[in-house]
Amino acid sequence: MDGTKMQELRELVEFLKANEIAEFDMEQADLKVRIKFAGEPAVVQPSGLDLAQLSRLMTSHGAATPVAAPVAAAPAQTPAAAAEEKLHEVKSPIVGTFYESPAPGAPPFVQVGDQVEVGQVLCIVEAMKLMNEIESDVAGEVVKRIATSGQPVEYGQALFAIRPR
Repeated sequence: MDGTKMQELRELVEFLKANEIAEFDMEQADLKVRIKFAGEPAVVQPSGLDLAQLSRLMTSHGAATPVAAPVAAAPAQTPAAAAEEKLHEVKSPIVGTFYESPAPGAPPFVQVGDQVEVGQVLCIVEAMKLMNEIESDVAGEVVKRIATSGQPVEYGQALFAIRPR
């Protein structure tokens, strides 16, 4: 990658950071870029994101039309630590929005430290206005809530870590 392309990439990264864009993909004939920032999920206000400016920036450098979307970043756990504790991850069976409680202001279905049984409701994943209860597929202690309430989750994304009995 030549110096000009590196400078353009630096400008792009600064633009993404300034507009709190958590994830970005771009493809050109000779270049493919995927940028994903770790840490707290970025909350993008519709008025705070100027896609027209981003589009002008990218087309001025000969890039394809950008695709950007905020993403909920799940805290990563090292594989060695997960294997050491032998934690079971309850994963989302669908794409949707994660909710830890049955209604706004209601207590969560489960909290860290709670003992759960097989079939016990852990959370809700809303998809296309349907509320899907996600049940535990193992009995044990809830060690960690990985997903953030009100944030989007992907198919197969870990929602909870449970230490089986």
